[in-house]
Amino acid sequence: MNEYANPDVLVSTEWVAEHGRDDGVRLVEVDEDVLLYVQGHVEGAVKLDWHTELQRPDVRDFVDEDDFAELMERKGIGNDTTVVLYGDKSNWWAAYAFWFLKYNGHDDVRLMDGGRQKWVAEGRPLSTDVPEVARASYRVPYRDATIRAYAHDVIQHLLKVQGGAGALVDVRSPAEFTGEKLHMPEYPQEGAQRGGHIPGAASIPWAQAVREDGTFKDADELRELYGAKGITPDKDVVAYCRIAERSSHSWFVLKYLLGYPRVRNYDGSWTEWGNMVGVPIEQGPERG
Repeated sequence: MNEYANPDVLVSTEWVAEHGRDDGVRLVEVDEDVLLYVQGHVEGAVKLDWHTELQRPDVRDFVDEDDFAELMERKGIGNDTTVVLYGDKSNWWAAYAFWFLKYNGHDDVRLMDGGRQKWVAEGRPLSTDVPEVARASYRVPYRDATIRAYAHDVIQHLLKVQGGAGALVDVRSPAEFTGEKLHMPEYPQEGAQRGGHIPGAASIPWAQAVREDGTFKDADELRELYGAKGITPDKDVVAYCRIAERSSHSWFVLKYLLGYPRVRNYDGSWTEWGNMVGVPIEQGPERG
């Protein structure tokens, strides 16, 4: 029972050191601090900028299938490539990229457990050389709508939550959950008119799923963490934060490490819900 449901989605820093340059493997660094890559990265890794390369500038949505395929081709990623993602903040944005690659139907995607911080803490080498990669060929096979929730899905989901068949996981800090912390000066682009949480949500901050070194806790610890708050595998689960990077991390834990069959990431998250007219919120701590 202490085994992850899908252990192959995680690789160790040791594995990356040994296999990161293998044929058919592409290392990809995805950081919140986009300047970290130029300061040094795992040798052979390409950079993915979550803001400029995954988002469309004209609408608040992701790039379409054609643009995603073009992006993958530029990064030297084909449909059969094993993509190994890592980044800062215990893999916040790497998990977001993992979720988006899975949304676009990519088969073999993995996270380097512990992310950039573990690699650096172990004294492993960093390179400033930007690798030249051969252009690949890529086609998006499908888009997996089962792992993404829109606002209208969450509105309908509230009925499941009330009836006990659904669950909501708010992975933000307790102060964000209660509404005490409305604005985050360090993230001015993530503002909302109202503070609080979606009614019925359980507060399980993302960081409770990892150890101090950024690696994920073992399966038994994770099952206890979520099960104690009523987040169980028999329920339809939706996770959210402010802009979906932290909730992607928790979505990864629930869907891949614990094997929950129905988990969606609400990428509109609180920047949408907290600003949207006509939807309910709750403030204060969780109800007993």
